[in-house]
Amino acid sequence: MAEQQEISLSILKKRWLKFKTLKRGYYSFVILIILYGLSWFLPVLINNRALVVSYEGDLYFPVFSGYYAGSEFNQDVPGEAIYRELKEEWKQSDSDNWMIMPLYPYSPYEDITVRGNKMYDPPSSTHWLGTDNTGRDVFARLCYAFNISISFALILTTLNYILGILIGGSMGYIGGKFDLFFQRLIEIWSSLPMLFVIIIISSIIRPSFFLLIMIYTIVNWIGMTYLMRAEFYREKSKDYVAAALSMGQTNFKVMFKHILPNSLVPVITYFPFAVVGGVYALVGLDYLGFGMPPPTPSWGQLLDIGLENITKWWMVFAPVSALFTTLIMVVFIGEAVREAFDPKVYSRLR
Repeated sequence: MAEQQEISLSILKKRWLKFKTLKRGYYSFVILIILYGLSWFLPVLINNRALVVSYEGDLYFPVFSGYYAGSEFNQDVPGEAIYRELKEEWKQSDSDNWMIMPLYPYSPYEDITVRGNKMYDPPSSTHWLGTDNTGRDVFARLCYAFNISISFALILTTLNYILGILIGGSMGYIGGKFDLFFQRLIEIWSSLPMLFVIIIISSIIRPSFFLLIMIYTIVNWIGMTYLMRAEFYREKSKDYVAAALSMGQTNFKVMFKHILPNSLVPVITYFPFAVVGGVYALVGLDYLGFGMPPPTPSWGQLLDIGLENITKWWMVFAPVSALFTTLIMVVFIGEAVREAFDPKVYSRLR
């Protein structure tokens, strides 16, 4: 009975069960999903603005509504209210006013212009990973940079795969002059000096998140194109494709309803490693100064500051540790996915 139930499982179900048995890959996947999900709630978890302020019977929500001057809460500070100090003042004076602060009450953008912040303040119970050369909290910037890096890599990889599947699948299925034309085009396009292009564009236009994705997408689709071209060339010669065509299926349906589902193994197995490449790309650009514009939180920018002043060990330790931990977990996921999608595991000859 157990053997019959195992045989009735779909191939995807078997692969998922196999993936779950590969513990370091599965646990890395769960941890990264949880951390990435939490990173979208960072404004309410890590922020210098209060979640709720009750002042003289009125309720304010600075983290959602934005800027409130210190004078609005009778605080003697220029510009925006410093909610950390305001909370302590009310607590010491037994005031009826109260507020709820985020779990970590520091913003990745506040610098030495905010009273109490210092440049290169070492790690302490106040600033868990110290501050940088402008007095900004390193832990807060590290967490926000995690969301930016992973989002950049996921969007970049997804766009590259969409282009690679469309162009590579068409090359493999149509073949002939169409295939030869795109092969020559790819050979010319792949010789494009990527770093020089980014430097030139960055000197003309201020780089942004989506501009960098667009620039990288220009050439990064080539790798997946060749893989999908080979897969479609192999699959289109099989009997199920001839059967679908004889039944009157259109070329579009044959390509994306029949051939593509049988060609997804390289797409899925290479996806985690492509994400690693996307994270490295953004960190490298930020380190060279051609990435996200300041003061956007960035691991590469933190590493650049740390290497400029190597005696501030936390400025090197924090971004390197975050980058190493994130990428090794993604690699573990990639290894587990590759093992789970190994066709030999489910071969009828085993």
